[in-house]
Amino acid sequence: MKKLLVASVALASLPLWAVESPPDPALVKRGEYLARAGDCVACHTAKGGAPFAGGLAMETPIGVIYSSNITPDSTGIGGYSFDDFDQAIRHGVRKDGSTLYPAMPYPSYARVSDEDMQALYAYFMHGVQPVAQANKETDIPWPLSMRWPLSVWRAMFAPKVEPFKAAGTDEVVDRGAYLVEGLGHCGACHTPRAITMQEKALTASEGNDFLSGSAPLEGWIAKNLRGDHRDGLGSWSEAELVAFLKTGRSDRTAVFGGMSDVVEHSMQYMSDADLTAIARYLKTLPPVNPDDAPQVYDRAVGDALWKGNDSTPGASVYVDNCAACHRTDGKGYTRVFPALAGNPVVQTADATSLINLVLRGGTLVATHTAPSTFTMPGYAWRLSDQQVADVVNFIRNSWGNQGTPVAAKEVKNLRDSDLKGTSGDDLGQVSSK
Repeated sequence: MKKLLVASVALASLPLWAVESPPDPALVKRGEYLARAGDCVACHTAKGGAPFAGGLAMETPIGVIYSSNITPDSTGIGGYSFDDFDQAIRHGVRKDGSTLYPAMPYPSYARVSDEDMQALYAYFMHGVQPVAQANKETDIPWPLSMRWPLSVWRAMFAPKVEPFKAAGTDEVVDRGAYLVEGLGHCGACHTPRAITMQEKALTASEGNDFLSGSAPLEGWIAKNLRGDHRDGLGSWSEAELVAFLKTGRSDRTAVFGGMSDVVEHSMQYMSDADLTAIARYLKTLPPVNPDDAPQVYDRAVGDALWKGNDSTPGASVYVDNCAACHRTDGKGYTRVFPALAGNPVVQTADATSLINLVLRGGTLVATHTAPSTFTMPGYAWRLSDQQVADVVNFIRNSWGNQGTPVAAKEVKNLRDSDLKGTSGDDLGQVSSK
């Protein structure tokens, strides 16, 4: 009896994953794929940290929160039953009954199927290495740090958890909708939010705000994924979009900012069938601006630069710092140095991402099918605020591009935000003079 009691106590002290019967390996493998599709590792892994152990700092409008440990350790989700896991993922409720911050995209995950939830649970309990690492408290000041208002927010804005309802008869498009609106939670970044911080639309059926681009966060803008030509996907073919999702590069642009993590940790591992489904679904979304027309290339600027005429404001800065890679005609070098002519990133209404790229630089991620990597240096150490504004305006209004003017003050605000460039350059080294 004593041995039985000791054994019972020992079992009770173990996490659930250690005492449950191992699931079908195929189910665990399926869960691993779904975790990739949801890009769980990108948010739940701190730089240099163990996978899924949490601790990644995430800026929000109310302060910094840290992602949680979702490994099957007692400091993570080792004590979670499937129901506990489901409540957190699809309902936004922690095991202790408190509501998660909506940085966890449970409003999107509400569309994930029961079957996929079972596979995800099997993977996280049996396919992920346990890591003992306590969760970090938020850096949100009181009273905003109180969690009870989150339950009110959840009641008002989180959708009901129910089976995904296909909108049409095309199985490929429906699969893409399921991935984009659900597990892929693309709207969490690419859809603008209301003042109360909920996404203005969670699905395509809720209006043109869905995936129409977001406000700046951490110095980047998640771009318009709808059918607009200049700043959206209207001029992209399905094949171009699939290649971009898989490799992070296309004939017209290259991945940067937070989307680099999505390509590196998620998209490159997805099947061609699922990437095609995502691309085909996105191509069904109409433009925000129905009068938007494709960019028409204008060679006048390229011809002027080729002849040595750099009198246009920003032109000389471009020739000295940008033309070697992006060329005087703005067409760059295919899948190496992205084109600037017709690039949707440079024509967005808000130029924050382009300004940030000039200041901070960036590195094009390597993937299985595009293993080479290329780095653009940051120019914060070299260019003044006015010079950055001039070259950004030059890029946004050359070769047929159309963009609203950028002022040196906007550059200064980004430089003063104490962000660090990818190469470690201090954005405060050059003044606005």
